[in-house]
Amino acid sequence: MSKKILLIGGSHGIGNAIVQQMHSGNELYVASRENENLPDGVTHISFDALNDTLDTSQLPESLDGFVYCPGSINLKPFKMLKQEHFEDDMNINFFAMLKVTRQVLPLLTKEGTSSMVYFSTVAVGKGMPFHTSVAAAKGAIEGFAKALAAEYAPTIRINVIAPSLVDTPLAGRLLNNDAKKEKMGEMHPLKRVGTAEDIAQVASFLLEQNNGWITGQVIGVDGGKSTLNMG
Repeated sequence: MSKKILLIGGSHGIGNAIVQQMHSGNELYVASRENENLPDGVTHISFDALNDTLDTSQLPESLDGFVYCPGSINLKPFKMLKQEHFEDDMNINFFAMLKVTRQVLPLLTKEGTSSMVYFSTVAVGKGMPFHTSVAAAKGAIEGFAKALAAEYAPTIRINVIAPSLVDTPLAGRLLNNDAKKEKMGEMHPLKRVGTAEDIAQVASFLLEQNNGWITGQVIGVDGGKSTLNMG
């Protein structure tokens, strides 16, 4: 059955991989600054998560799915992070998401078929150096999503995906050559970094109603990094 799904940020990285996997047979709406890389038939809404209010008049009367993709990777020693760094990470990861969520919730169907997907990071559940700012912001998402899932059950399912390092434009400076990719991959039990498609597969799974007995979960898609110690 065709679904109506809104993605905030879908022209690059994980968001675009979700679009590529789900556009066939579904009605997709992508709110982002750019409209490149979008397949034919996907509706683009010009939107900057930090500065704009989403124009819901361009959306259908009801939605079956919602995905918030924008995020940040700000890896620095705590002593080098200023107050504004923490505020910037909270703004893009949490407060901008919160603003859009308020607008979208009334559009989600109330028949127990709607699904919302947010993104966290492996660094929330596994203490990692240089991640204080991004882990704090993503940790806020995890707590918020679990509470919201409890509040809106059983009509709306809400889950979080917590990846490790994924080869996307957002992580470009960390993975900008083969040597870096190999080194970062060796830090994972599965000996590679993630791909946007790895994460999109799980997001697509959570958006499907036939996987409808999952809510309030933080799902690690991280090459085993969060749970396996390979010595």
